[in-house]
Amino acid sequence: MESTVSRRDFVKGSAAVAAGVATSLASPRARGANERIRAGYIGVANRGGQLIKASQPHENLEIGAVCDVYKPIMEQRAQELGGVQQYDDFRQMLENKDIDAIFIATPDHWHAIQSIMACEAGKDVYCEKPLSMTIVEGRKMVEAARRTKRIVQVGTHRRSSELLEKLHQLVREDAIGKVSVGHCYRLSNMWPEGIGKLEDSPPPEGLDWDMWLGPRAEQPFRANIAPYKFRWWQNYSSQVGNWGVHYMDMFRWMVDEEAPVSVSAHGGRFAVDDDRTIPDTMEVIFEFASGRLLIFGQYEASGYAMMPGEIDLRGTKGICYASERFFEFIPERDGQFQKADPRMEPMKVTDTTGNHDLTVDHIGNFLECIKSRELPKADVEIGHRSTSFSLLANIALATRSRIDWDPVAERVTNNEKANELLHYEYRTPWTLG
Repeated sequence: MESTVSRRDFVKGSAAVAAGVATSLASPRARGANERIRAGYIGVANRGGQLIKASQPHENLEIGAVCDVYKPIMEQRAQELGGVQQYDDFRQMLENKDIDAIFIATPDHWHAIQSIMACEAGKDVYCEKPLSMTIVEGRKMVEAARRTKRIVQVGTHRRSSELLEKLHQLVREDAIGKVSVGHCYRLSNMWPEGIGKLEDSPPPEGLDWDMWLGPRAEQPFRANIAPYKFRWWQNYSSQVGNWGVHYMDMFRWMVDEEAPVSVSAHGGRFAVDDDRTIPDTMEVIFEFASGRLLIFGQYEASGYAMMPGEIDLRGTKGICYASERFFEFIPERDGQFQKADPRMEPMKVTDTTGNHDLTVDHIGNFLECIKSRELPKADVEIGHRSTSFSLLANIALATRSRIDWDPVAERVTNNEKANELLHYEYRTPWTLG
């Protein structure tokens, strides 16, 4: 499928849609300035527990309910919060008219169904990254948010960093020149045992394993899948999605990119002998129509740092190293046939707030937007576009091909086999609505 929409028309259209959305979201209920927002949390173990903690500094938020398929952790969280309501089925929580907002920190394969159902139930949504397991899911989530006029914030919390917004403006103002390439990495030496090799076993008491699997095909429980190690199983997550999406989102934000037009990937299980179904070593190249590359490396058999930050931006005037805590500009000088003079002034800016948690700020932005009905800093469309990078990387690796991507039609234009991986068939009774 070839698109007849030019890049210029695409960018102009995206801006018009964003303006229209900002207007349309102003129409639902406007909450009083002093009225507390009552929230329910789906998935309250690892990241869910962190979201609960990051929510507590906000006096305009009341934690009203928790939900989890593992009863012991749900009961623990409810007790810690002073006895809030408990639900072992998220659909029952969504029926509660006293709940205004839903926080979703379930495994990735649940995000789309729960977010769409929450929107349709009239709830505003904070959904953890990566937004979805498939590109079709992500687009359906955007459509549901717009159709129901709900606020949907995605948990790429670096978007709420004032430090990184300052960097964004400097890059936009040509501080380091034309950025032609960037790098980011997921690094962790998991050799030799990784997540281990285990046999299938009965699920622990209190875990609803069938509900945990949800739309995915039936499979026996294994202790190195749940609760957290699902990150290394391709049916439920991936590390390019789990960690990579943060860095890819940072890069495309800094250089104002929407989507790649070409993606290639290499990798496999090269060194770590465990049950994982994702690579322990992977490298992806994203190419943009504007003339730049983003390179992501997932090295889980080698953990030494590649650079003094989370991403680099390599410009014609200088290089920038950046993380959520600092950014630094180092001038370029020597170049073949060029003068050796520095091409810019060096600069280093550090966040002086100590161990401040950006997730607290990100939740604060979400709560403000519930009241104002303005688009949040990591709106669902932003989250979908950033998550698509990781999903396209996995598709390129699975098909062993360089795929050409149409970001308007959201289709691969040169490999029909790759388009078959844009979604999968859900297990009954789950649907996208």
